[in-house]
Amino acid sequence: MDLDDPPEQREFRARLRAWLARTLPTLPPPPAPADWPARRAHDLRWQRTLYDAGYGELHWDASPTTRLIFLEETEAAGAPYVGANFVGLLHAGPTIAAEGTEAQRQRWLPPILRGEEVWCQGFSEPGAGSDLAALRTRARRDGDHYLVSGSKIWTSHAEVADWCELLVRTDPDAPRHRGISWLAMPMDAPGVTVRPLRTLAGSTEFAEVFLDDVPIPVGNRVGAENDGWRVTMVTLSFERGTAFVGEVVACRRVLRQLAATARENGRWDDPVVRRRLGRLNAEFRALWRLTQWNVSEAAATGGVPGVGGSVFKLRYSHARQDLYDTAADVLGPDALDLDSPWVLDRLSSLSYTIAAGTSQIQRTIVAERMLGLPRGR
Repeated sequence: MDLDDPPEQREFRARLRAWLARTLPTLPPPPAPADWPARRAHDLRWQRTLYDAGYGELHWDASPTTRLIFLEETEAAGAPYVGANFVGLLHAGPTIAAEGTEAQRQRWLPPILRGEEVWCQGFSEPGAGSDLAALRTRARRDGDHYLVSGSKIWTSHAEVADWCELLVRTDPDAPRHRGISWLAMPMDAPGVTVRPLRTLAGSTEFAEVFLDDVPIPVGNRVGAENDGWRVTMVTLSFERGTAFVGEVVACRRVLRQLAATARENGRWDDPVVRRRLGRLNAEFRALWRLTQWNVSEAAATGGVPGVGGSVFKLRYSHARQDLYDTAADVLGPDALDLDSPWVLDRLSSLSYTIAAGTSQIQRTIVAERMLGLPRGR
């Protein structure tokens, strides 16, 4: 596989770089990290700006090389991250594109790309931990609607979302991994109650969502009834395989900043610090190469990332935590300044070995599906 830019992409990179140089200085400053309504407006505005310039669809409808160039250049230029659009752009949207009907694609995909609607993720439930198949939220058929009752927790961006990718049990008598369906739920439907959760970093990125006989049209089901586990695996493949790609680029930029700071404050003279920075540099270079491989493999096999996404997720989660632990060593007392973004990023990094499937789950997937080891009891 050739990992360098093919000649036809060089012009695209140059054009994008020039556009970013003209556009980014015109953007308003980002809002406070904990102000999610303001962050929603900010993130939607950026997505609309990308869309109007012809870059809005590059998360999905582009060659792997073009997509990676887009991520490299936007991050290197300091462009806003997808933010509140994370779920819609990076795994709900791709899932609908892969598994939805043509009518569903026409209804939901354009508003995501135009920066008009925000999605949240309603997968996790109280008492289920990382075992998604243990979900108990039920949906019973009532004519052309499902009536959904139950609760979700750690629902990303529920406070500001228009839609929710929702897992429900549609056949309570079926085996655990069957009898599940994947629904698109409007967050303003009657019976939906959102209670924001304040995280260690002070953000309300997550929420509890309570569902009391919420009517959801049957036409909002993506995939066949009781086939939701398979659709969910598609969602998780995008979440683990490609959704963190932009963050790897960001971590490489942070690492360069950290090395520069170490040279300025004298920590570079410590050989232990230099070894840690060097190891992290090698780790993130390897992760970027793995990202290129995963994206290329997904394009070659129908667009859905494979088990390589679990390898990436496992290593990336730990590398990110190591990065911010090293940052604390380099910065010293400044790492405790609550007004510093380093503090929020370090606290946030703690969640990465849990979010999108714990490291234990990723190891099990790699062992069973990639290495062919026997299933554990």
